[in-house]
This record gives sequence, C-alpha cells and structure tokens, in this order.
Amino acid sequence: MKIKKLTLFISTILFILSLFSVFFKGLNLGIDFTGGTLIEVRFNENVDLNNLRTKMNKLNLGEIQLQTIGNENDIVIRVQEKKNNEIKQTDTIEIIKNTLADKSVEYRRSEFVGPKVGGELVNAGIIAVIFSLLGILMYIWLRFQWNFALGAVIALIHDVILTLGFFSIFYLEFNLATVAAVLTIAGYSINDTVVIYDRIRESMRKYKQIDFDEVINISLNGTLSRTLMTSLTTLLALAALFIFGGIVISSFIIALIWGVLIGTYSSLYVASPILTYLKSDYKKSEDGN
Repeated sequence: MKIKKLTLFISTILFILSLFSVFFKGLNLGIDFTGGTLIEVRFNENVDLNNLRTKMNKLNLGEIQLQTIGNENDIVIRVQEKKNNEIKQTDTIEIIKNTLADKSVEYRRSEFVGPKVGGELVNAGIIAVIFSLLGILMYIWLRFQWNFALGAVIALIHDVILTLGFFSIFYLEFNLATVAAVLTIAGYSINDTVVIYDRIRESMRKYKQIDFDEVINISLNGTLSRTLMTSLTTLLALAALFIFGGIVISSFIIALIWGVLIGTYSSLYVASPILTYLKSDYKKSEDGN
C-alpha cells in the first residue's frame, strides 16, 4: 500500500490513453463486425494452410482468414470487406474460385455478412459486457458491502478499457472471439479479486486495532503466492496455445494473455487500494462483525 498512489496514477493515465485511442483511433474490427464474404470449401487432397493463406493474401481483396473446421481438408475462407472497395462480393467469390482452379475443391457454401449484421453484433457485444459487469456488481454487493462491490467493478472496468486500448493502440484485429476473451478476462479478474476481498474481510475481523492499509497488506501477502502461481500457470498454457495454435486464434489468445497480466495487476494494485478511499464503513463493519 506504500505505492498505492503511484499505481493508481499509472492506471489512471493508462485508462485515459486507452479511452483516447479507442474513441479517436478506433478498433481494427474483423469480418464479424465490418461485413465480408464467407466461403466453405472441402479439398479432396491435402492442402498446406500456410501456403494457401499466403496465396490468398496476394489477391489484394482485403483481410483474409482461413480456418479449418472438422478436419484439415474442410476450410472456411473469410474475406473482410475493404473500405471503398470497388470489387463486388460476387466477384470476390469468382476470384477465389479462379485461384483454387488448379486444386480439386468442393464448394459447400458461400454467404455474405453485411454491415448491418456487423452493427448488430457490435451492439450485442457491448450489451454482453455491460450485463456481465452489472451481474458481477450485484454478486459482490450481496456477498460483501457496497464499497467492495464498487471497488471490484472499477477494477473490472479498468481491465476491460485497458484491453480495448491495447487492441486499439497496436491495431490488432477485434472480432467476436476477442469479445469472448474480454468476458473471460472479466471472470478471471473478478475471481482473483473475490479471493483477495474475502481475505481482507477476514483480516478486518481479526485485526481490529491496526491501520486499514496494514490490514490490506496482510491480506495481500496471505494471497500473493496463490495469485502469482495461478497467473503463471495460466500464462504458460496460453503461451503454448499462442505458439502452436496458429493465426486463427491468435487475437483471442493475445487478449487473454494481456487480460491475465492486467487482471492480476488490478486485483493487487487497483481493486485493493481503492478500498482505502472507500473505507467509510470500516469501523461499522468492525462493530457489526
């Protein structure tokens, strides 16, 4: 708690920078949100996905994603619609078919994702995040006190905004998988925060004569090994997925790695220090418990 002012100051600066980047630079929205073309094909022979991806990227149709479904020969090709692109979506399909003309291919389906559908998905993603935060607020409020609930939600909003800012600053692709990652980050972060808050509440009952900052320090030290080991083992698993999972899930894994790091930080240096500024009920809780 000796450096709580420094960590809260750093978090505030990062929070403001993230908001600034999201609102003025924007996010690199994927096909799910911007619209585009989806083609599902089945190759009757083995195909090298990396070589095929390189070949497709040379077509200059926009961002192209290739993903296997079911088995290695069933592939979904997603072509993101470029801004001011004069190539029609029907022409896009024909160009791709011509590119694959030298291979034995069965076209199973092709469809378009329009900008209207993309806008609806954006709204659905925002609503999902908002309702998850409200649900977490109610859970913490019922389990602890209002100041604990407020501190937990502030830390969660901090994690979500910094994740969005991370994707905006580095212009990484933001798609539905990333929205799922953001919700996963919220769950991971609140789990760690609840463990720490539970220890703080226990320490408040046990150490009634010492300073509140010291109560938090004792609680953090008591849960520090658990927090660090959980984060470390999670990061090891995510690192393996990032290395061997391929480009298809890379944005999802990057979001989770960043979320684990920032979520661990916020549980220690955002959610806990905030309680020292919301400690009006500290003496009341001592008398009540």
